[in-house]
Amino acid sequence: MACSEADYAYLREVVRLQSANLIDPSRNALFDTRLAPVARLAGVSNLEGLVSLLKEDRPAHLQRAVAEAMTINETSFFRDPKTFAMLSEEILPRLIEERAGAKRLRIWSAASSTGQEAYSVAMTLAEKFPGLAGWDVKVVGTDISRQVVEYAKSARYRRLEVNRGLPARMLVKYFERHEEEWEVCARVRQMCEFHVVNLCAPLPKLPVFDLVLLRNVLLYFPQQDRRTVFGQVHQQVARDGYLMLGNAEQAEDSTNLFEVEFAAQCYYYRPVVKR
Repeated sequence: MACSEADYAYLREVVRLQSANLIDPSRNALFDTRLAPVARLAGVSNLEGLVSLLKEDRPAHLQRAVAEAMTINETSFFRDPKTFAMLSEEILPRLIEERAGAKRLRIWSAASSTGQEAYSVAMTLAEKFPGLAGWDVKVVGTDISRQVVEYAKSARYRRLEVNRGLPARMLVKYFERHEEEWEVCARVRQMCEFHVVNLCAPLPKLPVFDLVLLRNVLLYFPQQDRRTVFGQVHQQVARDGYLMLGNAEQAEDSTNLFEVEFAAQCYYYRPVVKR
């Protein structure tokens, strides 16, 4: 027997409260597939039993497990080629010139999922800017899901994953094959680190970033949570730094914090510096 609409509504609310993600009712079937393993680990046989357990005891770890299982983790290497073209042709050259004195660069992949975006940025730095070899460079990837963060840390990807967006020459140059998996090479791995972070909760101690990539995540947040995220990101990006959103996203809720600049067919944001 399928879950009742009331049960699905309850699960949607758990996800919203835990992660700020809004699950449309038309996608209720996702709960059936994604929460089946969570139900088994919780010792119940179906989704109805999981909902009953959540309602009875409201265990925090189980609520978090539900939210993590439902978090959207769609990603690929070099997702949105125009964005990476703008990075390598416009933004990174500016940053490298401006940071030449300190020889230090900090980049935040703020919704990094299984790590492809962070590793793509690191590969771009290694490929396009060999002069950074003596710099202090770090790409920090964060995500709300512990499971995907651990996957990113492993730096190993299946054939289907490396076939999505990764040019063959980059695969050969920056990965090592281990039977049916491909592992990011040590040089690129050393540039990256990954942490569990909820963008809608108070942030842990993070560095000030020269560039923040906040792509393809705000679409799933309600307006109030978008404002919260923009406010927190504004605190973490250098005053002369850069913010990049997904191609379908805008900082319309935070025009007092970020102002738009254009390059080619993409655009990015600079923090508004209050005087």
